[in-house]
Amino acid sequence: MDFQQWLTLIAVTIILLGVALGRYPGLRMNRATIALVGAAGLILFGAISLEGAFAALDLNTLMLLFAMMILNVNLRLAGFFQLVHLRLVGWAKSPRQLLAFIVLAGGLLSALFLNDTIVLMFTPFVVQVTLALRRNPIPYLVGLAAAANIGSVGTITGNPQNMLIGVASGLSFVSFSSYLLPVALVGLGLCWVVIVLVYREEFTAVSLPTLPPEKLRTFSPLLNKSMLATAGMLLGFLAGVPVPLAALAAASLLLITRRLKPNRVFREIDWTLLVFFGGLFMVTGALESSGLSERLFGVMQPLAERGIGWLTAVSVLLSNTISNVPAVMLFRPLVPDFADPLTTWLTLAMATTLAGNLTLLGSVANLIVAESAAAHGVKLTFGEYLRAGVPITLITLVWGVIWLSWVR
Repeated sequence: MDFQQWLTLIAVTIILLGVALGRYPGLRMNRATIALVGAAGLILFGAISLEGAFAALDLNTLMLLFAMMILNVNLRLAGFFQLVHLRLVGWAKSPRQLLAFIVLAGGLLSALFLNDTIVLMFTPFVVQVTLALRRNPIPYLVGLAAAANIGSVGTITGNPQNMLIGVASGLSFVSFSSYLLPVALVGLGLCWVVIVLVYREEFTAVSLPTLPPEKLRTFSPLLNKSMLATAGMLLGFLAGVPVPLAALAAASLLLITRRLKPNRVFREIDWTLLVFFGGLFMVTGALESSGLSERLFGVMQPLAERGIGWLTAVSVLLSNTISNVPAVMLFRPLVPDFADPLTTWLTLAMATTLAGNLTLLGSVANLIVAESAAAHGVKLTFGEYLRAGVPITLITLVWGVIWLSWVR
């Protein structure tokens, strides 16, 4: 390698190390600022031109992510997530049923509306309900976090890395889900079984007391409009409309309003995540521009093409060192040159997502659950999460490998 390539490699390594840690010691930087500052540095070093950096931005993925955020904000403001929560609490008659409803709802909603959004909305509800019922909140919080990750495997809109893969692979929403939705559905069942076995003392055969009715606060006009937009988006997916376009159309419909000020919606958008993605696109674009991606391909290809199991192991390792989104971005320019790109994309989506359940730090959804629970007086520790997180991850990964080996 020449001097420029060595400089690029060192810079990218430092950037990815910061992304993995979430900060640099002594500096108030998060993953988004690390990615953006790193991208600017690579442009200044000449690792990639400004025009090349702009070209590296995947506008389809960024637009899809932005559109889904608008949809989620409107659903939250309309009271949709509170409505779902209250229905689940009313139906549950035992601790096992309560866990099952939390796992099922968390997983299925994550498949449609982004796993991070679901745990952000549901964690306070889970803490309040379990404490009111005098149950241990921890198993239910672990179930929510794990289910959100597992459920998000099943669709392109389930999590950010799936959005990347869906756009890069060219797979339709229906085709993607036909391969990976079974992984998610069976995985949710396995998650429930593991948590019940790990926390036997919590899930004894007892009945739950009836809680006093909680006032439901919904904004009917916005709720109806949001559900209509969601239904239209799903119909677009089924009809083969490009996923980013269908999501953008639904978001645009919700922005045509006489009641809700646009600024209120835009204040709720996770701009940090969009900046993070933009920065990472430019960082990985520098790897491709500098020729380092070809060398990376030479290292990854032999491992990846030894089989789904090996590719899964590599994906899990990368996901738990540099995080799942950067891991997918590293693979993104390499996969088209693999012998079986489709299987590689599907395995990456499955493995990088399920790997997030291994530790409390494995995914943003896990951290949201832990931090939100702590704000409500419940501490979910790293060690406590491992009790169920490790077996859930290993069992669901084995199931995912078996399924993809069979269908492919």
